[in-house]
Amino acid sequence: MSEHLARAILFRQNHCCGVLEMECRKAAIIVGLEPSVGFLHDFSSYQTKQSLVYDLMEPFRWIGDLATMQAFESGVLDLKDFYFTGDDYRYRIEIEAKRRYLQLMKERFNSGVRYKGKACRWDTVILNKAQDLARYLLEESKEMDFIEPCPNLQRSDTHDVRRGILELTQREAKELSIGKSTLHYLRKNAASDMPFSACKKTACRLVG
Repeated sequence: MSEHLARAILFRQNHCCGVLEMECRKAAIIVGLEPSVGFLHDFSSYQTKQSLVYDLMEPFRWIGDLATMQAFESGVLDLKDFYFTGDDYRYRIEIEAKRRYLQLMKERFNSGVRYKGKACRWDTVILNKAQDLARYLLEESKEMDFIEPCPNLQRSDTHDVRRGILELTQREAKELSIGKSTLHYLRKNAASDMPFSACKKTACRLVG
C-alpha cells in the first residue's frame, strides 16, 4: 500500500497537476488576467512560475486526486507501470499507462456537473471562475464564490455496505430481491479492495 501511495503522490504531482495547470492557465489568458500575479502564491519573476494559475488550481486539485485514486483502484495504473532508470533514482512510467491515465483525466474533466442551473464540464466551470475573478477585480461584482459547485465524493461501496454484503444470508438476499449469482459477485467484490457499485436501495437496506 505504501508503494502505491508513493507512486500515486508522484503521479498526481507530475501529471494530473500538469493537466489542471494547463486548464487554469488557458482560462486566465482567455479572460485577460495576468497569470504571474496571484494572491495565495508568491509572485515570481520566473515565466514558468505563474502564481495566479496556481491560485485558480486550488479549488480543483481534488479532480486530479480523485482521478489518481480511481486509476490505481481500477487497474488503469499499477506498480508494474513504474520503473527506475539510470542512477538518478527517478521514477518513470510506461507510455501506454500514461495514455490510459490522461484518458481518465479527460473523462473526469468532461464529466457533467450542475452549476448555475446548467450541466457544465469542469473546464467550463474553471473558465467561469476566472471570469468571476476578473469581474470582482474590476469591481463589477461585490463578491465571488469558489465553493460551488461542491464535489460529490460519496461512494456506494462503504465499509458498512461491504460488511452487510459479507454477512448477508441467502434468505435475506432473496428478501432483497438479490439473486444467487448477483449475491456471489457482490460478495466477491465486497471481499476485495477494488471499488464497486451497489444499488442505492440495496445499500440502504444493508446498512439499516
